[in-house]
Amino acid sequence: MTNKLFCFGMGFSARLVARQLRAEGWKIAGTTRSADKAKQLTADGIEPFIFGDDQPIADIKAAFDGVTHVIASAPPGGQGDPVIHHHGGDLAALPAGTWVGYLSTTGVYGDRNGGEVTEDDDLLPSGKRGRRRVAAEKAWFELGRRHDLCVQSFRLAGIYGPGRNALETVRSGRARRIVKPGQVFSRIHVEDIAQTVLASIKQPNCGAAYNVCDDDAAPPQDVIAHACGLLGIDPPPEQDFATSVLSPMAASFYEDNKRVSNARIKQELGVKLRYPDYRAGLMALYDEILAKVEAKDENVS
Repeated sequence: MTNKLFCFGMGFSARLVARQLRAEGWKIAGTTRSADKAKQLTADGIEPFIFGDDQPIADIKAAFDGVTHVIASAPPGGQGDPVIHHHGGDLAALPAGTWVGYLSTTGVYGDRNGGEVTEDDDLLPSGKRGRRRVAAEKAWFELGRRHDLCVQSFRLAGIYGPGRNALETVRSGRARRIVKPGQVFSRIHVEDIAQTVLASIKQPNCGAAYNVCDDDAAPPQDVIAHACGLLGIDPPPEQDFATSVLSPMAASFYEDNKRVSNARIKQELGVKLRYPDYRAGLMALYDEILAKVEAKDENVS
């Protein structure tokens, strides 16, 4: 029997998991919000379905036909997790043991004043978005327990990768070095997210939660400075967080200060990070940028 993955939300992370499984012969289906994006999914060999916070899948029977694995990455809103809200009953009707991966965030832990958190620590979210994530996780785990689905939660740190990283921020002129003393953030390259999810699919641990981050929680201003060094340009001046003008969304990221432990993905899933810190990740991305520039120059000449 051919395995089939259904993704609620074909975003940055889920898309890479889907691409790798498709290369292994899996059938892939997933959701998007617009007809234009649905056409792109079709072109990529993914069966598309339209889904949104206020728009359930019109033909869920066709969407779930033959599904063996599910990834949910749609963020929770005011009415809770949109997937469970619209399709909880449909998920409950899937065969017993169906693998379900929920892509959550490390925001569920809240602020720890720079201290370390593991998956065994209490969930103490700081703001509304974190509280919604905690509620969504609980809803997914409860759905799994009640209907014998093999649910796992992946608590993702700050995601970066091709086209979405500090190098691109610097190159676009949007980089700032905001300094809040003692502040660190955990990060994860999208390829390491994919390998962690794939490892869980191969050796599922129903009901488990996994922190997905690299080995080096670091101050954000250091990451920008390193990106500038790779690009050979002067870094922007440091700005004091206390006097900086930030959007409410940007400021909210500084509410939480913690170091996230990734020991469980290494011990239980055997994950060996391709990019154990931001330096390794940015260097690989820098090499990709150089390769594209060189290829472009060759085409022009």
